[in-house]
Amino acid sequence: MAISIRLDDQFVADVKIHADACSRSVPKQIEYWAKIGQIVEDNPDLPYSFIKETMLAQSEMENGRAQKYVRRTQRQNPDSV
Repeated sequence: MAISIRLDDQFVADVKIHADACSRSVPKQIEYWAKIGQIVEDNPDLPYSFIKETMLAQSEMENGRAQKYVRRTQRQNPDSV
């Protein structure tokens, strides 16, 4: 559902700067910030960097860019040490 909202001119100017830097449209930049804000409110103990990397990993999974993890070294048995 699309709705029209009024935004402060200075806020929109700031959004344009960030949108250009991230190759997003102004509406997509606002959606991105809203999504981050919602995640932060739901998970106040998580740092932004963790949230951003988690979103990136989720996108990689959805776009078939993730690979199954394969262990390359032999696991040591803690009883044999």
